[in-house]
Amino acid sequence: MSHKIIFAGFCILGVIVVASAFGTPEDELLTEGDLLHGSSSLASHVRSKRQGNSFWGNLFNFEPKPRPERRISNHTLSKLQQYPERDNRFLSLFTVVRFNNEACMSASGDNGTCFPQAECVRRGGATNGKCAQGYGSCCVFSKSCGASTSQNCTYFTHNGYPTSFDGTGSCQLTVYKCAPDICQLKLEFESFNIAQPGINGVCNNDQFIVSGTTNAVPIICGINTGNHMYVDVGNDNSPVTLSVITSGPTLSRSWKIKVTQIRCTEAYRAPEGCLQYFRGVSGVIRSYNFDFVSGQQLSNQDYTTCIRQERNFCGIRYTACSEGSADGADPTPVRSRAFSLTGQLAQGGTLVGALTGSTNCITDWVTIPCATNTGRIMQMGGAVCQDRLCGDIFNSEGGGAMNQVPVYSYAKPFRITYHTDPNETGDSGNRGFCLNYIQQPCTPQQRK
Repeated sequence: MSHKIIFAGFCILGVIVVASAFGTPEDELLTEGDLLHGSSSLASHVRSKRQGNSFWGNLFNFEPKPRPERRISNHTLSKLQQYPERDNRFLSLFTVVRFNNEACMSASGDNGTCFPQAECVRRGGATNGKCAQGYGSCCVFSKSCGASTSQNCTYFTHNGYPTSFDGTGSCQLTVYKCAPDICQLKLEFESFNIAQPGINGVCNNDQFIVSGTTNAVPIICGINTGNHMYVDVGNDNSPVTLSVITSGPTLSRSWKIKVTQIRCTEAYRAPEGCLQYFRGVSGVIRSYNFDFVSGQQLSNQDYTTCIRQERNFCGIRYTACSEGSADGADPTPVRSRAFSLTGQLAQGGTLVGALTGSTNCITDWVTIPCATNTGRIMQMGGAVCQDRLCGDIFNSEGGGAMNQVPVYSYAKPFRITYHTDPNETGDSGNRGFCLNYIQQPCTPQQRK
């Protein structure tokens, strides 16, 4: 979609002067500022636009100079009324500025869509900065409880955001497709802090619920700032509903969720069934409500995390995140809580070590296809690769090993499956997982 802005001409000394008066698409646009500054500005503008015209030269008493060319990058300037065969004495009355409704960055740092100011207001957005080189306004859409949206990019916040919220009730946003070929929504938790689950890991007090999707989306709660979800929306026009249910004890809650609609043909669309999706050679993967200080593993989690295989990379290396850093990148070698899925009765309880296989990992686990500590089929100890990992130490060798080591996988596509059972009471000290990943370059043999 694109929008256009029309600038009308006016009359000086009996001559109509308009932006398109001199004919070719590459002419510099005569703006409203030029029209308002009177004949001196006009003379300067005409000087730059017309060469070799004795009428204009005599009228304003100047020597013609070569006219400059200016193009608006990423936007299209076009004239609806052009008269290539008409004599120069007959001038077009209107010039149209046309620009695409593309994504823009607002003055406050939020993402928006470039619209004319009046169109932004009509759609229920708020203008926040300029775009299209000043011809458009960056329009930001922010919705709260009980609202609906059909915009490509919308922020879902609680009432009164950014002031924290303490209350009970249900806050819902209904999301309609902005176009028939929308296949996914990406939910980015720019800020998300609601009540923690009970001792059993169930989100009883506060809940974030996504309904109306074609893929299963688990109920989550707690701390999820910086995490995300991709949800599939199907082929019909049914809306997706985002709900935050709050109840229970007093708490300073806050959420701001960026909702982006993704077309079926977009290159950054997540593979179907991938609740989390990462692109790039390296990154950090966290389970929902993971936090080194106050996080707790959630019950009833069953979803897949996918990583796009980048060009010339054939494998992937996972390591437990370093404690003491929000993004897991701090090199501090204290890592006992970066991977804790089973075995801890309380915080600081006795470690059970690394466990692997379906016999040992019965209730909660992470699946990494053919995981080894060598990058080959066989482990260092001679055991074959494992798919299911659990315990409280990240190590694919299992057997209660107490040392965290990198885990490699060359099975494609790159995916991790995370499963927890309905009751975490016996594992109340577990926090879930935080894993760094970095893709491994292909060897000459692998490129064949």
